[in-house]
Formats: sequence, C-alpha cells, structure tokens
Amino acid sequence: MSSTQEGEHPLERAGAAPESLPGMETEAQASKSSLTNLSTEIEFSENLHEIKSWEDKSTANWHQMLRVSESQAFKARVLKAQAWEIQASEAHRRASQTRHTSVLEMDATQALKQKPLPEKVQVTEKEKCEILFTRPCWSNKIEYILTQVGYSMKISSLWHFFILWLHNGGSFLIIYILMLFLVGVPLLFLEMAAGQRIRQSSIGVWKVISAWIGGVGYTSFMVCFITGLYLNVINVWTLFYLSQSFQFPVPWEKCPLLENSSDFDPECARTTPSLYFWYRLTLKASDRIEDGGSPVFSLNLFLLVSWCLIGAFMINGLKSTGKIMLVLVPAPYFIILCFLFRSLLLEGAAFGFQHLMLVKISAMYNINVWCQAGNQVLFALGLGLGPVVSLSSHMYPSTNCLSDALIVALVNLFTMLLVTSFSFCVLGFWATVITHRCSEKNAETLVKLVAMGKLPLEAQPPPNLTANPTSVFNSWLNSLPQPIKHMVFGYVTECNLEKQFLKVKEGPSFAFVAFIETMSFIPGSVFWSILFFLLLLILGLISMIGIMQGILIPFQNTFSSFRKSTKLLTVVVFGFMFLCDLFFTRPSGIYYIRLLSEYWIVLPIIITIILENMAVGWAYGARRFLEDLAIVWGSPASAIIRWLWCFLCPIVLVALFVITLIHLSLKSITYVAWDSSSSKEVLRQYPSWALLVMIALFLIVILPIPTYFVYCLAHRISFTSTSQGKPIISFKSLPLIQPKPSKEVHKEETL
Repeated sequence: MSSTQEGEHPLERAGAAPESLPGMETEAQASKSSLTNLSTEIEFSENLHEIKSWEDKSTANWHQMLRVSESQAFKARVLKAQAWEIQASEAHRRASQTRHTSVLEMDATQALKQKPLPEKVQVTEKEKCEILFTRPCWSNKIEYILTQVGYSMKISSLWHFFILWLHNGGSFLIIYILMLFLVGVPLLFLEMAAGQRIRQSSIGVWKVISAWIGGVGYTSFMVCFITGLYLNVINVWTLFYLSQSFQFPVPWEKCPLLENSSDFDPECARTTPSLYFWYRLTLKASDRIEDGGSPVFSLNLFLLVSWCLIGAFMINGLKSTGKIMLVLVPAPYFIILCFLFRSLLLEGAAFGFQHLMLVKISAMYNINVWCQAGNQVLFALGLGLGPVVSLSSHMYPSTNCLSDALIVALVNLFTMLLVTSFSFCVLGFWATVITHRCSEKNAETLVKLVAMGKLPLEAQPPPNLTANPTSVFNSWLNSLPQPIKHMVFGYVTECNLEKQFLKVKEGPSFAFVAFIETMSFIPGSVFWSILFFLLLLILGLISMIGIMQGILIPFQNTFSSFRKSTKLLTVVVFGFMFLCDLFFTRPSGIYYIRLLSEYWIVLPIIITIILENMAVGWAYGARRFLEDLAIVWGSPASAIIRWLWCFLCPIVLVALFVITLIHLSLKSITYVAWDSSSSKEVLRQYPSWALLVMIALFLIVILPIPTYFVYCLAHRISFTSTSQGKPIISFKSLPLIQPKPSKEVHKEETL
C-alpha cells in the first residue's frame, strides 16, 4: 500500500509514525499490519507545548478542510510529514520481503536508521506512554451493536416499562414513542458520536469537548459504579431461584413443613408460599431497614458465582466480549417468543390483552405520565451512565452512529413490547387463577357456615364450581335476595378479577413473586421456571457486561499503567465490587436497593445528561460538531439533530429535572417491608438518617461538576472550545482516521 494515497494532503499523514521506530513501543509491535497501518497517533513537534499548540491551530487530520499556510513553520511541518512518509514507505518495502516477524522487525529498524528523521522530531518517554497507544476496536459492527443492545436490556427497565403501561394504559406507549424519537434517539446519538469521535472513555471525552464540563465524566463513572453494584444483586437472586428450580414441586409452590411435624410453617400459612419464599427463604429480610445483620451466606455464594461469570466473559477484553454477545444477546428473544406463544394459550390471556389495548385518554394530559415516560427513555437506553460513550469509543470514527442509535433504540423498544405483551397475558392468567381460588375458598366457607347453622339454607352455594368458579359464584351471589346477600357479604372476601389484576407491585417482587407464582400454576412448572430464570440471568449478565465496560474502560484510558495488565485490573475491580456488594446481601439490603433505584439515581442521571447536551450543543457547538462528523462520514447529518440538541432536548431535560425534583420533595419516601409477625407486606417510611445518606451520596457524585466549574473560572478557561472553527480531536489514543479502513488496519487495531 502506498504511504500517500492519491488526492490526500501530506499533512493527513503527519500523525502517522512508523511503529518499529527504535525506542518507541506500541501494542501492535512486530506485525506486518503495523507497518502498513502507520497511524500510531504521534503529532510531530519540537516539544510537548508545540504539539498541543499545533493541535489547536491545525490538527491536519481531515482532508478538504485544510489550506496550505504560507508561513515557514507550516512548510516545515509539511517537510517533516513527508520525511515520515519516506521512512514508512522504506520500512514497508523491506518488511514485505520476508514472512518472519523477527526479520521483518530488523529490516524495518535498519531502514529507519539509514534515513534518520530530523533532529527536532523526537518524542519523550512520557509522551510515548500517552500518545503511542493503539486503541482496540470492535471486530465488526454487529458485535458492537449487540453489546449496546445488551447493555440497554436491563431487567429493571423492562418491568418498570410494564408497570407504567399497566397503570396508564396504551396512552403511555404513544407518549413513550414520542419521547424516544424526539429526546432519546438524539441523546443516544450524541453520546455515541462523542465517544466515537473523540475516541476516549466517558471520563476523558467531556474534558476534550469542554473543560467546564470535565467533571461530568467522573460523576457518570461513580453513578455507573453504584448502579452496577445493586443491579448485580438481581443476578444473585436469579441464580438462587434457578438453583431451587430443579426440584418438583418447586419450593415456592407449597409452604414448608415444620421440623419433626406434619404442620406447615405458621408464618407461611398466613401468606402465600411465593411471598414467604421470597422474603424469608431468599432474602431472609428484616422487618425494618434499621435492623442490620450479617450478609446472607446462601446469597454470598451466588454473588461470587455471578461476578465470576461476568469476569470470565470480560477477562480477554473486547475480543471475547464481542463473541460472547453474538450468543447471549439473541438467546433471550427465543425464550421470550416461547413465553409469548405459551401465554396466549393460558386461561385469562384474553383479559390481559384487553388491558394491553386499553387507552386512557386522561393519561395524555397528565404531566406526571410524560415525566415518567421521559425518565423511562433515559433509563431504558442507559444514558448518562457512561457505558454508551465508552463502548462507542472503540468503534471506527467513519461509522455512521446515527443509524446505530436508531437501531439500538428500535431493538430496545421491540424488546420491551415483546416482554410487555407476554407479561400482560401471564398476568391475566395469574389474576384469573387467584380469583378462581378466592371464589372456591368463599364457597367452602359458606358451606361450613350453613352446616353450622349460622346462615340459612338459601346461602348454600352451588355444588359444582369447577368449570368457571368466579363466574358461577358471582352469578349465584347476585341472584340471592337482598337480605341474604347482605348476610353472605359479611363472611366472604371480595374476589374481583380487575382489582386482582392491578395488585402487581413495582420492583423485584413483580418478577420474583407474581411471576414465579404464575409459573407454579402452569403445567410443567419446573420447565417454565427454569426457562424464566435463564431469561432473567442472561438479561442480567449482558446488561452487567455493558456496565462493567463503562467502569473498566475509563480506568484503562485514565491510567496508562493499567493498559499493560488489563486482566489484573479486571480481577481487582471485580473483587472490590464483590466486597462492596456484600452490603446489599444483608437482610436489610433489599431496602437500600429500593432507596437507590427508586429515589436516588434519577437526579444524577438527568443532571449528567443535561451537561452532556450543553457540552456538545452549546460549548462546542452543535453545527460545528455535526460538520466534523460529516467530514468523516462523507455525508452531512440531518439538520433536525442540531435543532433537537440545541432547543428541544435541553428544554425537555430541564423540565424533567424540575418535575422530578418537585415530585420527590412532595412525595413521602417509603418502602415495602416484610412484617414477620403478620406475614404481610407493610408500607414503612424511610428513617431520616437514610434520607441524609441519600443526599450525601448525591452530593458526593455531583461534586466533580462544580469542582471543574470553579477550576475553569479561577484559571479563566473559556467555556467554549479554544479551537474555534477547527475540528476537534483527542490528543491521546487517536489513530489515523480512514473512512474505510483496510483489512490490515482492522487486524492491527482489533483485540
């Protein structure tokens, strides 16, 4: 391959240096591809100050935007760039004469020594460590898209979407789609474009765009870390349930017996077996958040298994992660389709579909519903946490990330629609079975009361309730004379299908109580239980892989020493997070998880996204940013995106923040706790110290943002980018950008 392609200005190669230059080591050393792809990210200058000033004055990485300067300094740089090309061409010619790596290195080194570079073109050891970093890239676009999709498929987002639809009707879907395409997709595109364009992690990318917004990266990193801690606990619960599913009957189908007795556990007899198994056998939950206790040993074992599984998937970097995603991400869709087809055949599925298609016009005028839909869009796409930026930073800049954002958003919406559809059918079946059992229990109670003489013979229920207990019992009850009906109502409980359908609670209990209770009603409960928990486990693992990439990649980019020992870094980080997770496996851990997931996380995420939008839309300039992307893509981006970034998205985000803040300040901060004395769920209020901890944690993660503001203000750093009118590039780890990389370049930069 010729070192200078036809039609390219020589300065476009100014950032390329032979990788085999003596004293300079890169991660792609001793490879024929490295000699062909001579783009090891060195910007030539006499010293580090000149490097940075040259980056501001003329980055020289983009053709059709550079004009030849008449100054002598600029001509000197052109000559230096041509000198590098001569060395690169000679090195490549000599390397192609042999197939052995050792001989190839020796020839390239000799070729470079024969024609030394100008004396002033030197790179210090510190610059070498920072600049000579070949950033690994995804093997192909499919692996990248699947990883982004897997990250967005968080279990908590899926059941929260279902709950919002359940209480607001089909109107919620209309509102959600509007918010998705007007706010979600533009902001997802913004994060993808920033990471892909700057080629740095979530910490470094915002510093490059605007120094004032530099603290956002640290905030998103800390929020991502905390989110990863409590989200992985869901995987722990799933593994525990999965291990208990390989027995018949499943343990949450019947109450356990007391030791050396034929009687059921009285605590379980006062409630349902599924609720008892969840609180008492799985969580070993305390009655209050104030009650501490040591971590539950049975959960600690599965906590270790969960972190080991995630670590095994990620230990070899992007190469292994991408291949694993090719298998794990499509797998849930086969399981979801199995559940969808099976749920359509269940009794009560039609009732569930009626609620699915129900449209509540009043929800369209409810500002709270719009706020909930907007927050759901941000959570579903995983915005503001950092993994989107970090994952896209390993994608080639020439890739059109606008289409990537649309694909990820549409696949995420399709997934939630599939899960919601079969959830409504399953929930309809669950409500029908519970209502039938309620009617049968009422009939048994009335028979006993009539036999005892407390009720007249007219109150004797019909003998056969097997066909449709609820319908037969209600028809008989409505046909009774008014005085007898009044007497009967004093002894029976209300069995209302509609009310039972709406009794589903938000949070983990939706999946681990209502759903598993439904699985026990279906013939072949063991098989369907195993399949259901496999679905939850896969969804939990692939979302955690994305979150952990948002933690590991910033570490590697910020601290160059971690790049040499990525496996050790992975083990250390995972071990530390395992120790932190022990806090959430205590008997009161579920109450802290609800505090974080339901009340704490929303405000840091919205603040982070607002500042990210400001950085690109106003500080750097949306028009300028899109023009830079158009140069790399070869085609301009839609002007609608600029309008959305500059006007609609900021207004909507600020409105979401204000409404959410008002809602949280007026709402009573409560949690659902287990009362062991009555074997029921009770609503308790969080203590004042828990609220203070939540506020303190919020201030800690937000602290880097005002810190950077004060620093930039004290040093009189401009809010907007200093290189006005010039395309922005990253000073570190930015390889030569080619619109269509060759196969050899792909091999060189891919791990």
